[in-house]
Formats: sequence, structure tokens, C-alpha cells
Amino acid sequence: MKTAEVIIDVPFFDVDAMQVVWHGNYVKYLEVARCELLRSFNYDYLEMQASGYMWPIVDLSVKYVGSALFARKIKVQARLKEWENRLRIDYLITDVESGKKLTKASTIQVAIDISNMQMCFESPAVLFDKLGYAKP
Repeated sequence: MKTAEVIIDVPFFDVDAMQVVWHGNYVKYLEVARCELLRSFNYDYLEMQASGYMWPIVDLSVKYVGSALFARKIKVQARLKEWENRLRIDYLITDVESGKKLTKASTIQVAIDISNMQMCFESPAVLFDKLGYAKP
């Protein structure tokens, strides 16, 4: 399974008056980790586009378990769970110092053929090539 992780220093502009990260900002943290994961197998968004596909997010699920706080470091882990028909990436956000679990999430992306703007019901061969697997 492909995985990646990033460490983020929670900035002041991401928190509310109680110094707690506003819930919508977690999605931004997921994006940072997702980009790192995609780069790890040489298929980031520019490479996707160059290969003739775009991969919009069609589903997002977030479960808030704890609160990320201003000036704390958080670790965002991204793990590729599915790729044959779609990209499913699972995430775990933890507080670096305490190790406390803060957020669990997942995203689903589907391939869209840029030439005809049609959704693909199978992931294209280029994704399998990038991952080092033969397409079934």
C-alpha cells in the first residue's frame, strides 16, 4: 500500500477565537497529504492532466475525534486504499507531541477522460503503470 505523511505547524489563520482549528481547514490538510502521496508515485495533478485525465473528488468523509490547536504540530498520513476503479485515500491526523488521534477521513476520486469529459468506470492504465501494477 502506498502511504505518505506530512507534518504541519497549525497556523494562527486556521484557528478560531479559542485557538482550535476551524473544521473546514482540515480539508486543506488532507490536500497537502494527498499531493505528497500522489507525488510519491509520480502522478500528481499536473502529471494526471498531462496523461489525459483529471481526477475530481466525488466523495469526502471526515470524522472529528479531537481538536487540532494553534501552534501545535500535526501529522497527516495518507494511505492509498483503492485504485482499480477509483482512487480511495484514507487519512489519519494526529497530534505530533501527544500522538493523540484528531481526525479520520477518506476521499474518493474518479478519472475523467479530458478528451471527451466522460467519467471512466475503471482507472486508466497510466495509473497502474505509475503504481507498478499490471492492469487486470
